[in-house]
Amino acid sequence: VKHPQQANHQPHHSSRPLSCPRLITTKEILENPNNKVKKKTTIMSATDSKDLPTKPTQLMLHDVFPNLKGETQDNPNFDLYEYLGEDNWGIFFCHPGDYTPVCTTELGEAAHRSEPFSERNVKMCGFSCNDAESHRGWINDIKAATGADVKFPLLCDPDRTVSTALGLLDPENVNANGLALTVRSVFIIHPSKKIQLIMTYPASCGRSFDEIFRVVESLQRTDTRRVATPSDWHPGQDVIVDFGLTNADAAHHFEGYKTVQVPSEAGKTDLVKNYLRTTPDKWFDINIYNPEEDHINLNEE
Repeated sequence: VKHPQQANHQPHHSSRPLSCPRLITTKEILENPNNKVKKKTTIMSATDSKDLPTKPTQLMLHDVFPNLKGETQDNPNFDLYEYLGEDNWGIFFCHPGDYTPVCTTELGEAAHRSEPFSERNVKMCGFSCNDAESHRGWINDIKAATGADVKFPLLCDPDRTVSTALGLLDPENVNANGLALTVRSVFIIHPSKKIQLIMTYPASCGRSFDEIFRVVESLQRTDTRRVATPSDWHPGQDVIVDFGLTNADAAHHFEGYKTVQVPSEAGKTDLVKNYLRTTPDKWFDINIYNPEEDHINLNEE
């Protein structure tokens, strides 16, 4: 027996023949004042118009993530910036709809990891194109299915005002009513409210929270230190010295750093800087995680 919500969230691909319902476009939603989708609800109309783009936009790295205001499952006057505060990082999860199977597992996993994220000054916020009552029912299902209690806010967007303004609608993935579903994007937001990472997943592939967690660890290290993290890096492994630092500067900041020998630099003794240099992760202030608890080997000498 299908859940009553599922009837509105079964994906249909626009490549299907005539049986596929016509897609209601972003332009129609924004420009047609009589569009029934726009008039369906005024929940997100409470969003301050100055906080949202007037035309659909594609959010990019280092853009300021807009301050979204509206309703969540338990707060009719939610303010994203107020929730994040001045010193916290943010993770914003986008979901196409409530009572969807992959998203159910994702929000359950996010809830399971709430404490480790909180220890790293990260606040999570979910987002789905449904109302607060639907969110509350879905949260009950998530707890039953995954054992996790979703306590972070799930922002409501039943009329797709926010999804449209932020360019989050997927024209290739529509529901039974012909409405484009929200793309499944993850935004990691710096305390300055600038976007530090965007990951967008197809509907069939669940997010990797190991990767999201790893990226948060990397971003927090590289935010205040002149370093980068290499491929497949994990906390406790060597990091890369910032390419912009001269060898003299690198020696000042990272005493004992190592230079990786490469053919292009062989025999060049007068280089101001070598381009691939590493330094141990132990040079960082490790107050954002407990190395013993997380089983991290800092390779202490």
